[in-house]
Amino acid sequence: MLTKGDEFPIHQTPEPIAFSGSDRNFYDRYFFCGAQPDGSGYFAVAFGVYPHLNVVDAHLSILGKDGVQRSIHASRLLDMERMNLSVGPISIEVIEPLQKLRLRLAPTEGISADIECTGRAFPIQEPRFTRRVGPRMIMDLTRFTQNVRWSGWVEADGVRETYDAKTSWGTRDRSWGVRPIGAADAQPTVPAIAPQFYWLWAPTNFPNLSLFFHVNEDERGAAWNTRCALAEDGVGADGVLHLEDPKMKVTWRKGQRHAASARLDVVDSGGRAHVVTWEPLAHFQMKGIGYGHPEWSHGVWKGPLAVAREDFTPRDLDPLAPQHLHIQAISKVRHEGPGGLASDGMGILEQLVLGPHAPSGFTQIFDGAK
Repeated sequence: MLTKGDEFPIHQTPEPIAFSGSDRNFYDRYFFCGAQPDGSGYFAVAFGVYPHLNVVDAHLSILGKDGVQRSIHASRLLDMERMNLSVGPISIEVIEPLQKLRLRLAPTEGISADIECTGRAFPIQEPRFTRRVGPRMIMDLTRFTQNVRWSGWVEADGVRETYDAKTSWGTRDRSWGVRPIGAADAQPTVPAIAPQFYWLWAPTNFPNLSLFFHVNEDERGAAWNTRCALAEDGVGADGVLHLEDPKMKVTWRKGQRHAASARLDVVDSGGRAHVVTWEPLAHFQMKGIGYGHPEWSHGVWKGPLAVAREDFTPRDLDPLAPQHLHIQAISKVRHEGPGGLASDGMGILEQLVLGPHAPSGFTQIFDGAK
């Protein structure tokens, strides 16, 4: 089947663009988030294409100053057309690849948006994520991350937040490959293996540069995927400063798997020490943009077109419930570098910690910190 994508020289297999290999769990996703200088007015967007499920979905969620998180979820039949970047009222326009994109949410149940992001530097490509559970490949994907400035507005129930590119901050990413999506596999892996996943992701915006850090660790605390880098505003792909030997220490909230604070110790190529600390201010629930949502999970078939609004208050939710583990903590961040130089910034500390993790003292699937 030929589609609009076949007009462009972007094929990765001998097949038309409508087909992407043979794994039913292949996906292609956009993620965006943004906020005011003090971390208020936080919003996030997820947009996912699932070629072999023939589904596309999108989500926009706003964390208001009143502590309520308001979301619009949308899903539709992909109809095998991967170049159509709209789902009901939510759409993406690529103005300049790898640099500038526009997001719109047409007025829907009291929520709307028209916002444009511009990259601060060339995107950071992260190491390829490959993970098996027993014999089964559950993750095989590539992702890039880019810190951005926002201009435009989002509005919920008559309250409008306006973003100025000189002061707003945010992050976007693009990922594609294989990860669990849609309905769960009816035949589980044998023998049964208890779930374990430890994930921290901390893109941070400082006045003149961006910090990128992420880590996946196994139950012993050994990293199986990690990267730490600094990028000054305006640098290209070859201008990124890669940092070495990152060690992240998280202080967990008692009885939870959400961070009270975090500290990163890392060295640059000259052996000079850098220390970065995160102080969470508020929590954004990732289920608001479909991650782990019991009804609006990524790739689930909802019919030819479905759109719904959802409201909840993150501080009122059970932090150990499976659908509430995955959060982004909007955080104050301080970077202390060589020679006594220091800088204050804002960013997110994304957390998804499931199963045992010896350095944290977690021994069960859902036990909280002592």
